[in-house]
Amino acid sequence: MQQSYPMTRDLVLVGGGHSHALVLRMWGMDPLPGVRVTLINPGPTAPYSGMLPGFVAGHYGRDDLDIDLIRLARFAGARVILGAATGIDLAARTVKVPGRPPIGFDVASVDIGITSDMPDLPGFAAHGVPAKPLGAFAARWDSYRATTTAPRVAVVGGGVAGAELIMAMSHALRARGLTPELHLIDRGPVLPIFNRKARQIALAALAGCGVTLIENATVTRIEADHVVLADGRMIPADFVTGAAGSVPAPWLAEIGLETHDGFLSVGPTLQSSDSAIFAVGDCAHLSHAPRPKAGVFAVRQAPILLENLRAALSGGPLRPYHPQKDYLKLVSLGDRVAMAEKLGTAAKGRILWGWKDRIDRKFMQKFQTYPVMVPPALPAIVAAGLRDAIGDQPMCGGCGAKVGRGALGDVLGAMPATVRDDVHSVPGDDAAIVTVGGIRQIMTTDHLRSFTADWGLMTRIAAIHALGDIWAMGGRPQAVTVSLILPRLTADLQRRTLTEVMTIARDVIEAAGGVIVGGHTSVGDEYTVGFTVTGQADRPITLSGAQPGDRLILTKPIGSGVIMAAEMRGLAKGADVAAALARMCQPQDRAAALLNGAHAMTDVTGFGLAGHLAGICAASGMGAELDQQAIPVMAGAERLAAAGVRSSIYADNRSGAGPVFGANGAKGDLLFDPQTAGGLLAVVAETDAAHVLQNLMDTGHDAAIIGQIVAGAPVIRAR
Repeated sequence: MQQSYPMTRDLVLVGGGHSHALVLRMWGMDPLPGVRVTLINPGPTAPYSGMLPGFVAGHYGRDDLDIDLIRLARFAGARVILGAATGIDLAARTVKVPGRPPIGFDVASVDIGITSDMPDLPGFAAHGVPAKPLGAFAARWDSYRATTTAPRVAVVGGGVAGAELIMAMSHALRARGLTPELHLIDRGPVLPIFNRKARQIALAALAGCGVTLIENATVTRIEADHVVLADGRMIPADFVTGAAGSVPAPWLAEIGLETHDGFLSVGPTLQSSDSAIFAVGDCAHLSHAPRPKAGVFAVRQAPILLENLRAALSGGPLRPYHPQKDYLKLVSLGDRVAMAEKLGTAAKGRILWGWKDRIDRKFMQKFQTYPVMVPPALPAIVAAGLRDAIGDQPMCGGCGAKVGRGALGDVLGAMPATVRDDVHSVPGDDAAIVTVGGIRQIMTTDHLRSFTADWGLMTRIAAIHALGDIWAMGGRPQAVTVSLILPRLTADLQRRTLTEVMTIARDVIEAAGGVIVGGHTSVGDEYTVGFTVTGQADRPITLSGAQPGDRLILTKPIGSGVIMAAEMRGLAKGADVAAALARMCQPQDRAAALLNGAHAMTDVTGFGLAGHLAGICAASGMGAELDQQAIPVMAGAERLAAAGVRSSIYADNRSGAGPVFGANGAKGDLLFDPQTAGGLLAVVAETDAAHVLQNLMDTGHDAAIIGQIVAGAPVIRAR
């Protein structure tokens, strides 16, 4: 079997730029044993700059443009922290990310790109759209292109980026049958970096796209429908893009490292003035060989960066990076035509655009299909049933790794009952009611196998998941103990990890009104986190109590099990995974307060919606009808279910839920999908349901009335 090594060093990659994306891909093919890799990025995807003009023109879709960082990180064995870094503490060796404890590192690399924001230009923040960062620009342009009927566009900045963008905009708008009004504005001449022939070609292309050039002009203000110039001219525009120059993130200059105009200065080995911190891409300044900001350098830096990161982590020699003096510039001219410029020569044509298209698609193909890393083969002779037990897909984490409802019920049902007057439990409830001195307390425990390499995020989800049993019974959390199993780590990494996860655990528990009073830690093969919680309830809500005609209210969409199962196999979209994780992080305390008059309630977790509803039906002696179309589903879940993706516990959930009629197709299969930190399933009087639902929606819950309780045998009918 594959050897598992202790972790001894933390490598933190700040930003999902082109260099870091390539480094992660190469790392996945040959990881350095003993290193925990962390990627910090604002979102789950990173747009590829080379295809942005083609996207703006309409030649590519948004999916063509984006590198899925969550899929990439899964391949590389890295954790992803979704958040924008705001600083680095050199003394503490930590990266600051809002909403998270500081992220510790032994070696770090920065590849966060640049912005073309214009914070000092009045009105730009309110009415302008910076061309960088690319993701935000792409979303704004996509919306504008689809809805405008009388386009008036102005691009501020007459360099290559600005020229490419406005020609692409012209093509996209004219393809819709519109006649756009287009202006390219610069404080100097347009396209000054090109040689004479290249500039002539580009200027002719701009004229052919209907672009009006405004050169040697200073913009003084941006209004909602026009741009104001220093000489008093007002240029009509309702979509204004800033593409003038490149601006580094302000926090880079505040770290205490050497900078050049705000960019991190690096030497030949790509190290900053602190040898433990590297920087690449547009956010870095090559002090030994200054070069313009261009993606080609970021791509060429990646293999050198990888080699030097490995050396810095293992004690080997570092290698210098020598950038080329000139490089081929392939510039899109709006339609499927491109211009090539290098060494004083220039040409244009459709063949050149096809060449550029092949180069760009070849680059993106690296992040769409990953090599299959085959695990070591089993011995020829193994115990009977072992191959079937291993299966052909990885075991799920979270609630997907729990024992099935059927097996659990059989075992617990066969155990002799122990009766105490001060302990009350309803079969199927995950928590017990304990009476102490006349006060009723709720007691529960829950532990989860991690399904993400981000153990801090997993801790947050597990805490909310465990609190769900208290909230589902109408209780208020009190005392909490924590149980942690850590993989093998050095003492320094243990301390770093415990600080991070316990800070998050404390924040979640205290926000819910409880307090952590202790816990237990041990070392094992993988990260597992659990919480034992007590709570108080004036009127505990159990599974029994449902009445005919009551409505069923669900407070969160379902589908997290299939999404996380797909993520483990590299089949889920990063954006869908990020959205599912955000759902799991949503506490249910406010929802529970609004549902305190429910006749019965449970949280939807490992047994799936159908399994937990079956528990209510059995305890109440009632049946239920479900409206499958009304059940909210997480983005991507139905598509994945239709493709045959299932969580490890799916089959057990389907057989253990009892009679469920009409659960067909992908939506029907999702009724048995295990949920981690799922929503509350409440049985509410028919007369109260609409009012309660509106209150839930008003407080930010994606809730829905999904069916009703009916008299009769405890079976479920879906329609």
